[in-house]
Amino acid sequence: MAKIYHEQDADLGVLKDKVIAIIGYGIQGRGQALNLRDSGLNVIISELEDNPNYKIAIEDGFKPIDAKKAAKKADIIQILTQDHVQAMLYKKAIRKNLTSGKSLVFSHGFNIHFGQIVPPADVDVWMIAPKGPGALVRRQYEEGKGVPCLVAIYQDASGKALKNALAYAKGIGGTRGGVIETTFKEETETDLFGEQVVLCGGVSELVKAGYETLVDAGYQPEIAYFECLHELKLITDLIYEDGIVGMRKRVSDTAEYGDYSRGPRIITERTRKEMKKILAEVQSGKFAKEWIRENKKGRQNFEQFRKESANHPIEKVGAALRKMMPWMHK
Repeated sequence: MAKIYHEQDADLGVLKDKVIAIIGYGIQGRGQALNLRDSGLNVIISELEDNPNYKIAIEDGFKPIDAKKAAKKADIIQILTQDHVQAMLYKKAIRKNLTSGKSLVFSHGFNIHFGQIVPPADVDVWMIAPKGPGALVRRQYEEGKGVPCLVAIYQDASGKALKNALAYAKGIGGTRGGVIETTFKEETETDLFGEQVVLCGGVSELVKAGYETLVDAGYQPEIAYFECLHELKLITDLIYEDGIVGMRKRVSDTAEYGDYSRGPRIITERTRKEMKKILAEVQSGKFAKEWIRENKKGRQNFEQFRKESANHPIEKVGAALRKMMPWMHK
């Protein structure tokens, strides 16, 4: 069983004299920064002036500075930009300012685990990864609750990395929900696998395949959309709230029987073998190398994938149907 840390295991006081730099004021960066500040910690922000998030940071009461200045000034440097820009950002702005005794922090282990960022030996390297989007991290904190987090220590030069990491987790509300100990390897590989096989890749292809099967059989596209995409939220919400067994208790007996008897015909042994192949590609670094190469070569395949996805008939039907549902619009 994993080791889990709670409120009593963390001391915010160890960070009281530290300067924490949040590099990247996106959704996750904003949630973490606001929570840390409200916890009484000294937070500075780095964001590009031409990025809309720069204005948001100012509206939130911060005075954003460039990454070099932030890294030089900070004791704890949390990189919350997208994975594919972190290595370049590190080389250009952070590496020279990452002096002995500082902490380099992440919320996803991709660049450390796959060697895109190789920090010096005299700094701490750790991860606090909230298991929820930044907006949820912020909302739960404001309600006196917290989103569970993962904690991983990659490099403990000071001997205080775990104490600092848990204090940071407490600052964003994570210890209220519980902080689960892991490693950079485990977090990175399971995260990539989950995205590719289930959460994004698997679900997207399953939805499109179901939609196409119904439409090809002569059913109306609108009905196919409702049955294969729209109602997915109902099921995932039930699973999210009460697990798979809990979901099955709250759908009809007909749906539950169909789940048991037909699900294994969709997720077959062949599917499971392909899952293992994808996991092996993640573990070996094959996927990481492919993604890094894709970015270096201008993302042509990525942009083509995006274009083809946007042109799928389910998107046109969905856009029209969602206009009929005003409760879905902010």
